Amino acid sequence: MLYQFLLNFVDSLSFLNVFKYLTFRTGLSFFTSLIIVLIIGGTFIKFFSKQKILNPIRNDGPEDHIVKKIGTPTMGGVIILIGLLISVLFWADLSNLNVLFCLYIAISFGLLGAFDDYKKIKHSNSSGISSKLKLTFQIILAIVGVSFYVYFNDYQDLTNLYFPFFKNLIINLGWFFIPFSIFVIIGSSNAVNLTDGLDGLATVPVILVAACFAFISYVTGNIVFSTYLQIPYIEGTGEVSIFCGAIIGSCLGFLWFNAPPAKIFMGDTGSLSLGGSLGAVGIITKHEIVLAITGGLFVLEAVSVIVQVISFKLTGKRVFKMAPIHHHFEKKGWPESTVVIRFWIISIILSMIGLATLKLR
Repeated sequence: MLYQFLLNFVDSLSFLNVFKYLTFRTGLSFFTSLIIVLIIGGTFIKFFSKQKILNPIRNDGPEDHIVKKIGTPTMGGVIILIGLLISVLFWADLSNLNVLFCLYIAISFGLLGAFDDYKKIKHSNSSGISSKLKLTFQIILAIVGVSFYVYFNDYQDLTNLYFPFFKNLIINLGWFFIPFSIFVIIGSSNAVNLTDGLDGLATVPVILVAACFAFISYVTGNIVFSTYLQIPYIEGTGEVSIFCGAIIGSCLGFLWFNAPPAKIFMGDTGSLSLGGSLGAVGIITKHEIVLAITGGLFVLEAVSVIVQVISFKLTGKRVFKMAPIHHHFEKKGWPESTVVIRFWIISIILSMIGLATLKLR
């Protein structure tokens, strides 16, 4: 919005040419979202506390959560989305299909998460809407978004799946690309949602993955860098780096309030939206598998839940003391801060591995 407005004056005011540079606008996007979240965060926390928009605690969760976390406001994802959306509307090219796709996923999944949070708050329990209903809504939202994205996208190799570490290992998914993309978005959304169980646990990994994909989207949209790195060049993809910059800024600002001990939780409003957005970015840049590597912590959390459910249904026994796996380590006696920081370290390592795949081919 502001970007397009400023472009009208480039001919008369040459210094405005700087806004044509993706790196400059990505930096502006980062700082804009960061400042907005820091400014409005305290006000929203007070408002949510006054309106009793509080986080319901799992009855079967770690015992100390009932003491430490009860009374903490939730739906902090609203703050993240406000910073994210304003920043993207200011500095991104809103005629870019990739940006519109990311905005659609962020907003639609954010609204679904907000509805889930509302149900939890209304009924004062951690259940919210049923898992089947939530999944159904996710599938519908993803189908709509992916279908429009595919229909209006003129990228010739859109349906290709590229494998890291290999130069020429490419699979054309054909029409299977649509269900595959839906799976990536929903899987990423739910994986981040499952990870968001401790103070700051999901926030930092989201920042790290978004930072990786800010770089990946930039080089993918640059014909010189993409040729050098031997990755597919996709015109217009660089604009997604501005969206990623906004995620980083919003989450970093939110971390100011979400750091242990958290003053507010992001809730499903934030986790479903951010997870879905990262999935969308992975699809746009054709680095879906790299997304699974950089976001390996989210994958681990999701797999731990799947393994726990399957094991209990088949054998009646649990593999972990509690799932997702971060609660397993809490049950083993690890302090919450230890679990969070060690998981952050794992996320940093996985992010570095994911970036290394760009060159190791």
